[in-house]
Amino acid sequence: MSSLYVILLVVIAAALMGVSLFRASLVKTKADYLVAGRSLPATVLVLTLLTSWIGAGSLFAGAENAYRNGFAALWQAGGGWLGLLLIYFIAPRARKFAQFTLPDLLEARYNQTARVLGTIAILFAYVGITSYQFKGGGNVLHLIFPETVSPELGTYIIAVFVIVSTALAGMSSVAYMDVAIGSLVTVICIISAPMLFVKAGGWTGLHATLPETHFQILGNLTFLRAMEFLVPTMLLMLGNQVMYQKFFSAKSEKDARISVIGWILGTVLLETLIVAIAVFGSALYQTGEVAKQPYEIIPYTARHGLPAFMGALLLSAVFAKVISTASNYLFSPATNLVNDVFVRYIAPDASHKRVLIISRLAVVVLGCWALYQAIYAQSILQKMLYAYTIYSAALTPVVLAAFYSKRVTAWSAVAAIGTGTVVTLAWDVPGVKDVFPQVIAQRDAIFPALIAAVAALIVVSLFTAPPSAEQLAKFS
Repeated sequence: MSSLYVILLVVIAAALMGVSLFRASLVKTKADYLVAGRSLPATVLVLTLLTSWIGAGSLFAGAENAYRNGFAALWQAGGGWLGLLLIYFIAPRARKFAQFTLPDLLEARYNQTARVLGTIAILFAYVGITSYQFKGGGNVLHLIFPETVSPELGTYIIAVFVIVSTALAGMSSVAYMDVAIGSLVTVICIISAPMLFVKAGGWTGLHATLPETHFQILGNLTFLRAMEFLVPTMLLMLGNQVMYQKFFSAKSEKDARISVIGWILGTVLLETLIVAIAVFGSALYQTGEVAKQPYEIIPYTARHGLPAFMGALLLSAVFAKVISTASNYLFSPATNLVNDVFVRYIAPDASHKRVLIISRLAVVVLGCWALYQAIYAQSILQKMLYAYTIYSAALTPVVLAAFYSKRVTAWSAVAAIGTGTVVTLAWDVPGVKDVFPQVIAQRDAIFPALIAAVAALIVVSLFTAPPSAEQLAKFS
């Protein structure tokens, strides 16, 4: 059986690297590298959006949530679904704006300071997200090769592969790798879920094995805790730079809007299947190694709960999915360093060749930073919530205000980004939460950071001059 896993992993890895090498040969300009020459059709957009969104956050953090709380874990996925409904209306506006990065948008609507602070917030959030993709992928390799590959070694292997494949061709590589991976994962999950449902004894077997709370709307969660899963996911979705870069890469505004419809349908289906597979696995494997590390439940169930070929396919699909999401979230902040720092402030007249070299170096540097975080991260779920919170509190309110508010000002955006970032980073510093009542101090940072950021956005807007008609015209 081990040889089957090796063969599939080698085939997938070779195919992904082949796509990167081929797309790299087509990259000639900055636009080719950063936004795939603005050439992506709706079909490619659907699969790359779906694949970039559903990675280790769903396959490991979401699965850990499902192992502990049952179907109530769908509160986390539901945040993305709500965000997608609103994105349907944002997508064509984003394509009409047609820049390279989210800080481009922040400067056009607000000012340079908002651009710089937005870049800093994105770096912290997206490198954090990349780090737990590396960690999740390392755990997958350890499950396949338990005696030869430790989780740490697996993390290093995944990191090197992702850094090299992403550095080669940028958005073009990322988008077209996603097409194959998104198709594979969706098909395998559709086939695997019913097989595991039957093996777990159907609804009768599941109810006999699992606590009744696993089948309730809130499960073991309080409503506030459910909101702490839903809100960061929803706000990350709404302000997600990876998503905006995909829309900037679309062939047209029509392609951008159409892609969201497919993305909604695919995300609801795939997120539900992932939670279901984790719940079925929790009924089958309640003790042993996976009980101590429940974020491994999906790859563990693939390894031990399915026929060899199907298990190998599911495990290989998880492996490919982690690589895809890591590539997306590594590439995105690298474009910030290049477009929003290097080209904007250091070498505005740099040639295309020089920009491409710096872009690839940025991928390598940020990849090493993400690898460092991955080695020292303890909980993938907690790392996910931390990364989502930085982005949700610091950036999403000002991004939404750019499209839907005519009164929010440049300096209120600066205040909101700075406040959201500082509160999130400071929340877990020893002694900081001691000044708050216990009912607030014991919570995650999302609501304190979000409330502080939105308050700054509103209050500073009231005391500063409104934006000019020229600034507003680009977002109408």
